[in-house]
Amino acid sequence: MMELVQKGGPLMWLILACSITALGVFLERVIYFHRASMQTGDFLRGLANLIKNRNFAEAIQECAASPGPVPRVLHSMLLRHDAPRTELRDIAQEAGQLEVPRLERNLALLGTIAYATPLIGLLGTILGLLTAFQQITIHGGYATAAEIAGGVYESLLTSAAALTVALPAFVAHSYLSARVNDALHDIERAGIEMLEILRSTSKSEDSV
Repeated sequence: MMELVQKGGPLMWLILACSITALGVFLERVIYFHRASMQTGDFLRGLANLIKNRNFAEAIQECAASPGPVPRVLHSMLLRHDAPRTELRDIAQEAGQLEVPRLERNLALLGTIAYATPLIGLLGTILGLLTAFQQITIHGGYATAAEIAGGVYESLLTSAAALTVALPAFVAHSYLSARVNDALHDIERAGIEMLEILRSTSKSEDSV
């Protein structure tokens, strides 16, 4: 591995750094989404039972003890459960917007690696070919095949290494972006359903 990095020239070290960074970002995000994942429907049904019994304190505690963006948004709403519907909707939207940076953390970096690494490989290819032509120039057109092959090998190696890093990084970025969209959908769904739960509870109190 290190032999290939050394033969590929200085840009291979940059490509290697990109690969390590991309892998670190992907693993961190996968662990984050795994810990934050939950059955939103089951969680909402549990909260609905507590709210119908007027156990708001227990419902708030349940949200505070649960990890993930959905419980945090619902926690913000339950803290102001007696607020008007329009205000609760604004609270849900603001809390949801605060979760977006957490969900998208380092995704921009991963996307940059996916798109920039092939350009680094292209630059390595050009530099390798320049090295090969330089050998021809130095020897007045009588450079040996071994001397020319060194530059060509460097150019091909950097291109292959760059694509090897860029393709998985692109797939990882697409996968994580889909996870973010799913999480945002769950947040929106949870906020709407919590509004309905609180409204139905308020109506039942008014009718008593």
